[in-house]
Amino acid sequence: MSDVTQMLQAVGRGEARAAEDLLPLVYDQLRHVAAARMARESAGQTLQATALVHEAWLRLVKEGERSWENRAVFFAAAAEAMRRILIENARRKSRLKRGGGGLERVSLADADSAESTPDDRILMIDDALERLRAEDPGAAKLVVMKFFGGLTNLEAAANLGVTERTVERQWAYAKAWLLSTIQEKR
Repeated sequence: MSDVTQMLQAVGRGEARAAEDLLPLVYDQLRHVAAARMARESAGQTLQATALVHEAWLRLVKEGERSWENRAVFFAAAAEAMRRILIENARRKSRLKRGGGGLERVSLADADSAESTPDDRILMIDDALERLRAEDPGAAKLVVMKFFGGLTNLEAAANLGVTERTVERQWAYAKAWLLSTIQEKR
């Protein structure tokens, strides 16, 4: 059992200082994912990778869901927390725009991660993702892992306990479903 898994179990048991001891073990990987998400954000971005990691961490340890079975479950929860933060940030920025601006056409064919996606696109994808979650929670979970969490097919397969080929098929399906849903709304 890895150090991270042992710490996650200690956090789940409510041991004092377990969360503080866990952070140094997972910080570099969380920072790497956050940096990838933020690398291609537009100039003038107020949210930085370090802030994204810290905000996600605070949400993870504050929200009460502190019983992560293993690394896979923890990093899936971290990806979801980062997704929520990016969506909230995009919504905030969208509200601040004068006139609100029109929606922009989205192509998921080239969108393998949130790192290259402008705020309006992230909001449209998140809206479609919520609809997908109602129809196919497994596909929606994969979208969160890959699009917002930056996981590779191999990492997502390990997190979901399926083969890499299954992830490839589900990812193709999810992207097509999201694109179709976004186009319907337009």
